[in-house]
Amino acid sequence: MSRDLGLRRLRGHRRLDTCVLTVALAVTASGCVVVHGEREVLPATTRAEAARALQEFTAAYNEADKAYDGSLDADHTTGALADIDGARLKAGRANSPRGNARHTPLELTDARFTIPKKAGWPRWFLADADGNKGGEARWLLVFTRDGLDETWEAAYLTLVAPDDIPEFRTDGDGWAEAVPADSSDVTVEPGELSEKYTSFLKDGGAVFSDGPHTSGWRTQREKKSSRPGLATQYIDEPLTNGDYAPLALRTKDGGALVFFATRHFEKQTAAAGASVPTPNKDVLALTTGEIRQSLTMEFVSNEVALDPADGEVEVLGRVQGLTSAQGE
Repeated sequence: MSRDLGLRRLRGHRRLDTCVLTVALAVTASGCVVVHGEREVLPATTRAEAARALQEFTAAYNEADKAYDGSLDADHTTGALADIDGARLKAGRANSPRGNARHTPLELTDARFTIPKKAGWPRWFLADADGNKGGEARWLLVFTRDGLDETWEAAYLTLVAPDDIPEFRTDGDGWAEAVPADSSDVTVEPGELSEKYTSFLKDGGAVFSDGPHTSGWRTQREKKSSRPGLATQYIDEPLTNGDYAPLALRTKDGGALVFFATRHFEKQTAAAGASVPTPNKDVLALTTGEIRQSLTMEFVSNEVALDPADGEVEVLGRVQGLTSAQGE
C-alpha cells in the first residue's frame, strides 16, 4: 500500500481525540524508599505512595471526565493513555461544552500493586484493580515517572480477564523484576514487540496466538475492506520511544508481561458517485478538512501481552482511541 494516500497528513493533529475507546478509563497501586543513586537497584516506590498515585489519578480522571476538561488530568497521564484520554475529552467538550451529563465516577477497589526493583529512570509500577466499569475485567494501569520530584503518570491502561493475569516473580520482600527491553530470554524482545505486532497486522505470521486482538482483528479488517463502493486501507506503526517505551514484568514461569503501544491509520475512500459513511459526532469533532470522498483516521492503541520463554505471544488486552481524522 502506498504511503501517498494521505495517511501521513495527520502528523500535525496527533493527541487530539478518542472516539473508538473500547472502555471508560481507570486506575490503581506497594514498597521501599527510592534514592537518587542512578545505579542503585531499588523498588520503584513505596506501597503507600503507589496507592496515593492511584487515588490521585482516579480523582483527576473523574474531575476531567465530569467537566470534559483535559487540563484537569493532564498531569496524571502520559504516552498512549494521554493521547487516548485527551482525545476523548476533546471530543466530549466539543459536543457538550457544559460537561458530561452522563458522568459516573470511576471507582477502583481491591487494588493490587506490583512494584519492580530496578536501577535508573524511569521508575514504574503496575496497579491492578477491580473497577465499576468494564464488566468483570480487571483494570491494569502502569504508572511511571522520570524523577523523584515528578508526579506519577499513568502511561498504559488495559482491561484483562482476571484469570488471564499471570503470577509475577518476586523476591523475598515481595518486589517484582523488570524485564529489559532487549531481553532475549522470551519469544520476542519487549523492545521489538510493537514492531512485531504491527508487522503481524499487515502480513500475518506465527509469532502471535489466535485471539480477538490478533487473528480476529485481521479478519475484521478484511471484511471491512471488502465492502462494495468503499475502499479501506490500513497502515500500522510501532511506538517505542520516550513515554511510549514498552515496560515488562517477569512472570513466575520465566516469561514476561509486556505493555506496549502502536499507532494505526485507516483510510476510507468512496468510489465515484458514492460517499464515505457519515461518521459519528465524536469523530466529526476531531476531524479537519471536508469529508468529500475520503476520510483518514488515526488511532493510538495500547496493548498488554504474555511473552513466554518459549511459544507464541498472547495479546491479552487492548484499548484503542481515535486521536485525529482528516477529510478530503
